[in-house]
Amino acid sequence: MALSGCSLGQVGSAFGGFGWPERGISDKSHRMYDLWIGSVLAALVVGILVWGLIFWCVIRYRKRGEELPLQTRYNLPIEFLYTIAPFLIIAVLFYYTATTQSYVDKISKNPDVKVEVVAFKWNWQFRYLDNNAKGPDGQAVSTIGTSDYVPVLVVPTHKSVLFYEHSEDVIHSFWVPDLLFKRDVFPGNVENKFQVTVDKEGAYVGRCAELCGAYHAMMNFEVRAVTPDKYERYIQARTQGMSTPDALKSIGEEPFATTTHPFPQNQNQRAAS
Repeated sequence: MALSGCSLGQVGSAFGGFGWPERGISDKSHRMYDLWIGSVLAALVVGILVWGLIFWCVIRYRKRGEELPLQTRYNLPIEFLYTIAPFLIIAVLFYYTATTQSYVDKISKNPDVKVEVVAFKWNWQFRYLDNNAKGPDGQAVSTIGTSDYVPVLVVPTHKSVLFYEHSEDVIHSFWVPDLLFKRDVFPGNVENKFQVTVDKEGAYVGRCAELCGAYHAMMNFEVRAVTPDKYERYIQARTQGMSTPDALKSIGEEPFATTTHPFPQNQNQRAAS
């Protein structure tokens, strides 16, 4: 009865990654996925060994009478084994965790694209900081969300994208589930940054993952990953004065966000519901 609502596809997707989402859309999400799979497999091996020893002791040394069985004390080989083995397991897991963390936090000296992420109650602004992304007024091209518009952040695939994060009020969190990664956005002079390379085209929902106030659930955005050629054409259209929807439409993309349904985007509508 408990499994009657599950399909084989749902069960397969759940156990395929041991509860972890699919491999993600970036180089770093793949690395984190591999760490998760390796850690779970190691835990399963240890668990099976422990369960096996428990059931073996229950069966082999079950009570067979009133006579007290032979008592064994000071078994140095066994004590040495259960002291050293956990240390070795922890050391291996620590090594792979530390190297994966260093890889995820690694930032190259010359990223291909630079984007500033500005969070505020309760929306997002994305500013393109590269020299070729300046509008007719000489200012950086930007996209800003409003109460009835979900901002779309356009990035090229197979190019390194460096994000600079800043908050204008409270702590927010930049979260794209398909990146298998999120990074807090702090107010004040604290600047958080990270770098990713998206390797799969598509539209990916983004959200704020830090409870930041009444309309926290409204802080949706979309990452639109396009080919490098489309990205260059998009930036060129923006520098010529086109809006984000018009520039997206000019390169053959949907002009508005497509991944935030069924969350209402209008704050008044959200409050009324």
